[in-house]
Amino acid sequence: MTRKFAISLAFGAAATLAIWGGLPGAAQAQEANACPVDGCIAKITSVSKEGDELAVEFEANFMPEMSKNHLHVWWGDRFDVKQVSNNAETEHSVAQGDWHPTDIYPSYVTTGAASVTQREGTTVLCVSPADRNHDIIDAEEFMCLDVADQL
Repeated sequence: MTRKFAISLAFGAAATLAIWGGLPGAAQAQEANACPVDGCIAKITSVSKEGDELAVEFEANFMPEMSKNHLHVWWGDRFDVKQVSNNAETEHSVAQGDWHPTDIYPSYVTTGAASVTQREGTTVLCVSPADRNHDIIDAEEFMCLDVADQL
């Protein structure tokens, strides 16, 4: 352990990471994760009618990309945030629900599981950041909006 510490002092933190293999893993993690250090945040800023669907404007502190972090859009009266995740059963012990994953940003039109045709009477549309595995990043970080006036 003394030798590792001496190398850190002699060559700096970057050299220590490169010598001990930390840099490639760190680079891969950064490549796979589009969130800022303090986490991904997404919200719905406006909703309007677009034909039979809804035009939704999002605001996020990251650029959604399907191969990294993206958005899950779902009907909130049908499913809890923990259900709109691939790890719903294994991580949160709840039945997996339906959602539409998207990186269409900032303007999105509801489709798939987030389509107006899939709402089953609900009027609450939700969004949350998700990772490349379609797992919700933080079950406390989501936004839901009652869109009844737009239906």
